[in-house]
Order: sequence, then structure tokens, then C-alpha cells
Amino acid sequence: MIGRLRGIILEKQPPLVLLETQGVGYEIHMPMTCFYALPNIGQEAIIYIHFVVREDAQLLFGFTHKQERALFRELIKVNGVGPKLALAILSGMSASQFVSAVEHQEINALVKLPGVGKKTAERLVVEMKDRFKGMSGDMFAVGATDFALSAPSAADTDISPENEAVEALVSLGYKPQEASRLVNKVARPDADSETLIREALRAAL
Repeated sequence: MIGRLRGIILEKQPPLVLLETQGVGYEIHMPMTCFYALPNIGQEAIIYIHFVVREDAQLLFGFTHKQERALFRELIKVNGVGPKLALAILSGMSASQFVSAVEHQEINALVKLPGVGKKTAERLVVEMKDRFKGMSGDMFAVGATDFALSAPSAADTDISPENEAVEALVSLGYKPQEASRLVNKVARPDADSETLIREALRAAL
């Protein structure tokens, strides 16, 4: 079981990061709220890992804090919520924002997340609220993930920031038309892809 990786960031293609550890490059899926906090390409990063083994694939999901990984693991225990949907939920909301939405039963905020319908939102509120009981009140108060953005790095790529942002949103569960609409809504000439993704996710809520 892989629980933590420390290495050099080789590529950042939201929501994927390629991390080199002792000569091996690991592709890691990260929620955007964690992706924003990554250092630039060529710098060292420590990422907490949840390892998923399926018949057709072995997937790594990464987080900047143990608390976010703990929340991800609780999310995928909810009926109807798999790793991809959990990743989308934690991309649209930070861990602390999600906990707040559940505790205040903010169904309308949850259904704005990709792949979350009313029934799923209601199930999240009921099941996750019970799981939060007994946990430390500040367990998921990870302020650093509330859309904190490190200095963006300019990756060598021919794809435009707008198209890269649309592709990232689609990979998180948004329909292509909706992803394009959200990106076009926040697009501006000086924005890089990470900024567009962050602002598009905000606009969706």
C-alpha cells in the first residue's frame, strides 16, 4: 500500500500531477483544491496517497494533507460515491467547505457539484454528518486548501489555458458544454489554466 510520496514534480496537467520518486514517475489524481497548493514544476512535493486497485487499473489519488485524504476515504464509503465523484466533490469544495455544507445541510450547494444530484446530496448530508460525530471539530479545518494558490508554473504545452481548463473540468465530471460555458464565463487573456479552473469552479457554486 502506497501512503505517501515525496519527489520532484515533472508535469502538472490538472487534475493530474506527475511526481518522480527515485527514478519512477507516478501519475497522481488530485482534487483541484489540493492541486492549487502544489509547488512549481521542478520543485519537491510531499503528497499523501490513497491507492485504488481495480481489475483494469491501479490509481493513485493524492492530497496535500492527511485530513483531506481522510475525508476522501469517508466519501467513497457513501453509497453511490466512487473515487471519481469524491475527487469532483473535493475539487469544487475544500474539505472545510464540504464539512460546513454537510453540517448546515446545504443541499443546494452540494447539487451544484458535478455528478451530485439531489438524492446523492441528501445521502451525503445524512451519512457524512453521522461520520463527523466524534471527530475533532477542527479535523478538516484545513484553511490552506480553501482555494489557496501557489505561484503558477508555465508548463511547456501547445494547448491554450482555456482548452486545458475545459479538459480538466470534463475530467472532473462536468459535461463538455457546461465546462466550456464556465470557462468562457471567467476567461481573460492574462489567466493561466489553474486560475481559470479555480474561478470556473467558484462560478459553478
